[in-house]
Amino acid sequence: MFKAIILLKRRDDLPEAQFRDWWLSGHAPLVRQLPGLRKAVFNLLHEAPYDGVSELWFDSQADFEAAYATEAGKAVAADTLAHVSARIRMLAEEHVIVGA
Repeated sequence: MFKAIILLKRRDDLPEAQFRDWWLSGHAPLVRQLPGLRKAVFNLLHEAPYDGVSELWFDSQADFEAAYATEAGKAVAADTLAHVSARIRMLAEEHVIVGA
């Protein structure tokens, strides 16, 4: 399984509570529309250099890239960039050691 791990740092002028509300209530519905998305998890961070980490699972990196090439994917990226001062994408091949 392929996973994109994305670190997000909110804009300096965006209060933490407003970032959380946007991410969970405004942005999440856009992410759900990504074609080929198998699983999505948003992790809100505390006392960290970043405010959130998203984990997005796809069958392959090609599926991930294809999803972000669609209108839905472009909308997800644009919405993210409008609310953050930093976004770091880490692309990973997931290997589960314990658990489902």
